[in-house]
Amino acid sequence: MTNKETVHRNIGLIFDLIRKIIEQPKLADRIPDNCTIEFIDKDFVMKGKDKDRNVKLIKVKNEIEIT
Repeated sequence: MTNKETVHRNIGLIFDLIRKIIEQPKLADRIPDNCTIEFIDKDFVMKGKDKDRNVKLIKVKNEIEIT
């Protein structure tokens, strides 16, 4: 995937996330202030907890899942 394709994909995912938060406002409470959001593929396997608390991983499946 080229850099341009990745940027376009992430922009679309951000809008999907915003729509989901508008539908379910409590999801916003699960995203810490001043964190970096990273979108990961649905098949991504997490190995232990991320030590950097300023990063929030958001798994991309059929629906948005905030991990």
